[in-house]
Amino acid sequence: MGETVLLTGASGLIGRYVSRMLRERGDTVIAVDRVASADVVACDLSEIHRLHELAADASAIMHCGAISGPMVARDNPYLIVQSNIVGTANVLELARVKAMRRVVYCSSVSACGNTPDGLDPVPEDVVLKPSSVYGSTKAAGEKLVDGYRLQHGVDAISLRPSWVYGPGRTTDCAIRTMITDAQAGRTTSFAFGRDFYRQYVHVQDVAEAILLALDAQHPNGRTYTITGDSYVTLGDVADIVRRLIPAARIEMGDGRDPVDDVQARFDISAARHDLGYRPSVALEDGIRSYAEWLADSR
Repeated sequence: MGETVLLTGASGLIGRYVSRMLRERGDTVIAVDRVASADVVACDLSEIHRLHELAADASAIMHCGAISGPMVARDNPYLIVQSNIVGTANVLELARVKAMRRVVYCSSVSACGNTPDGLDPVPEDVVLKPSSVYGSTKAAGEKLVDGYRLQHGVDAISLRPSWVYGPGRTTDCAIRTMITDAQAGRTTSFAFGRDFYRQYVHVQDVAEAILLALDAQHPNGRTYTITGDSYVTLGDVADIVRRLIPAARIEMGDGRDPVDDVQARFDISAARHDLGYRPSVALEDGIRSYAEWLADSR
């Protein structure tokens, strides 16, 4: 028998994949987002009474809804706070009142900020020191999840995906920029990044991790980092794009991304052990599928 699941952020990159996977396995999805579409009901996370109305038959929540601060509303921090903190509190309160079976909260490695020197790999219990409003809202969301679980018994799990890429991503992304420039015959020029490490994860792997967290019977932890299990420089990514698109012209300087955190490799062994998570999309295969999707979308 399928389950009825409330899915927030259903029109977003991750939400669309999660919605499809849930339906394919026979679950009923109550899909909500700020803007309605064919299979998505319009509902802002601030509309607590509307959320209660829509979730009348739901037994679990997948909370993917958020303002993505690194790419969207960077100059509107108040909007990020309202959506990501107040919205998360509304979702958790809904789960408490309706005694939901499980809540899966989609956090981010941005909650960690710059990771400590010498700590490699980085475990889930690293001290959170976010360097942005977006990262701060994700850290706050994790603490709200913990508080509702410990004080009110809400069964909730937080997942921290790293940089998500893949078909469907239209917001700012270095991989997307390299691909679209190459496909248009333009030169990509970054003043930084050749030696800057980043951990990418394909959107399909993130969606699968969310479903695994929904189904986990007896998880040992309550926060899990989700990456593609690769640790590469943007220069390495540029080399992959050049292999896939020989006409690509990519110029890149040294140094860190000025708007990104410096992070060591994250440890995903807990997600592997407790959830059965295994990233299935290798970086080059994922970039290839992303390039094909972007070409078809032009």
